[in-house]
Amino acid sequence: MKAIKSIPELREELRTARTNRTSVEFVPTMGAFHEGHLALMRAARKRGGLLVVSIFVNPIQFGPSEDFDTYPRDLDADLAKAADEGAEVVFAPTAAEMYPDGQISTRVEVGRLGEILEGAYRPGHFAGVATICAKLFNLVGPDRVYLGQKDAQQVAVLSQMVRDLNLPVELVVCPTVREPDGLAMSSRNRRLDPAGREAAAAIYSALRAAVREANAGETSAFKLVTVARRLLDRQPTVRLQYLEVVHPQTFQPVDQVSAQTLIVLAAHVGSVRLIDNCIVGTAQRPEREE
Repeated sequence: MKAIKSIPELREELRTARTNRTSVEFVPTMGAFHEGHLALMRAARKRGGLLVVSIFVNPIQFGPSEDFDTYPRDLDADLAKAADEGAEVVFAPTAAEMYPDGQISTRVEVGRLGEILEGAYRPGHFAGVATICAKLFNLVGPDRVYLGQKDAQQVAVLSQMVRDLNLPVELVVCPTVREPDGLAMSSRNRRLDPAGREAAAAIYSALRAAVREANAGETSAFKLVTVARRLLDRQPTVRLQYLEVVHPQTFQPVDQVSAQTLIVLAAHVGSVRLIDNCIVGTAQRPEREE
């Protein structure tokens, strides 16, 4: 495995590595790897192409009062895990490498989709996400990019960006990987104290209850939200920011559930902000990925 920090070195390495490979499979991350990240790498590895992973905590997607400074970082451990999963190139640049002037004047805006729900609570977040991903897609030149369903609105934003800019990239969305009690794996989970970690399990329990209702035939978004909110209200340490049933591409609220509708939420558990979602409106058992 080759660990690379500079853009010229990345370009040279990929130019050489592509020579005898049929495809480039790319997993963009902010590091602090957990099983969810590794599952993306495994999915990418199955394609048999060149597996490239990036590790970059992107400052322009964090607001001034957010957790950029405390976001978990463990580059040595991440490199070891990526090597174990068969990554051939890991691009781990510094902020100065990606933003030589400290900031960037050109940004990718994604309109209304980037201003609602996550975008409303984190102004500028999705412009930061879209901008760094546009830079990385340009640098890596992947055939496929692997993303997790947990970040469903981010997936929608990047799908719109790829479509609007005619980028020659296929986005592959992999299922959310969960802890045994259902909590969606996230790098931020390691910041939960024991009491918060126990309380956080209520998030998936609430979503799962809504999915069960939908599978039983309930189509009212209001009633599904009520079911989920009732369970979360029993856990006072979980403070909701939003809980909505939305269209999976536009993230606009819907009144009635249809196929592939999403129920999405964000909540604080102590000082840690967590997001999660489940697909509702399909006759399936509640998700429980391992």
